[in-house]
Amino acid sequence: MTNMRAKVRVEGVVPYENDGVKTQETLRFNAVCPNKFGDDGTDENNTYSKWTPTARFEMIVTNPNLFDKFKAGEEYYVDFTPANKEV
Repeated sequence: MTNMRAKVRVEGVVPYENDGVKTQETLRFNAVCPNKFGDDGTDENNTYSKWTPTARFEMIVTNPNLFDKFKAGEEYYVDFTPANKEV
């Protein structure tokens, strides 16, 4: 089984409304890159961007409980784990 952890930043949140009622949000994510290096020249985002220099994905959320939970600039870990197991 192969697992992978990525670190992404919310690049944008696009709300959609119908008759003044929010019906969904599109969440746009990009891979992180270093913001500022520490005194020793390291940064966690540098480590992630070294091995995954670019990534981009988006999600459309229709669950009202998740509206306004994601903000541009926030960073998240995304874990990829196979959904199907070989028998």
